[in-house]
Amino acid sequence: MSRTQDDPFADRFDISGVTPDGAAWLASAGTYPRSTLALWRERPDAPVVLPCGSAFDIVNAPAVFGRRMVDRLWDEGPGSGPVATYRGRMLLFATPGTAQRLPSLLGWEEWGAAAAEHGRTEYVPPLLCHGKGDAVTVPALVGAADRAPSDSRWLVAPDTRRPWLPGAEILLWAAVRAARATVRISIFPPADQDAKVYDVSRRR
Repeated sequence: MSRTQDDPFADRFDISGVTPDGAAWLASAGTYPRSTLALWRERPDAPVVLPCGSAFDIVNAPAVFGRRMVDRLWDEGPGSGPVATYRGRMLLFATPGTAQRLPSLLGWEEWGAAAAEHGRTEYVPPLLCHGKGDAVTVPALVGAADRAPSDSRWLVAPDTRRPWLPGAEILLWAAVRAARATVRISIFPPADQDAKVYDVSRRR
């Protein structure tokens, strides 16, 4: 898929498509990898439903918060595994077992629902964790030229048969950093409605 000026991820992530090795890794998650690869050979622009729990788990975050998590992973941490968007949500691919462990860590550290119930300004919004027994729709291997930036697509496309994937502890760290960043952003007072506002967030 070509990079477009109105795509907020175009300056940062690889949205060009999945490599053959990356496709083989994705297909390995299913019961019939050869059938999946055959489908993709005929229709590389077709999304596919794949099971979680063997090759990967998925952490499914609200779009804005998920973007902040990925920013933390790349700016201050070890980077991320494959990342995609689907129906306005961010899908972060993680090591198998993460779906079971991450909610427990959030609860233990009181960064999830318990923090929100106690009125804390620093808390992690609900994250949907998909693991063994769950399935997710992954984007097509290649994007259609006329596809809108908000549609399902790869932000960090799989490019190897054994991609590095973050575990629960790393994603907990990213979620906590993202939550703290959200609070720092929100403490600034609202801008004067009559004042001129200039966007300096994209100075590259």
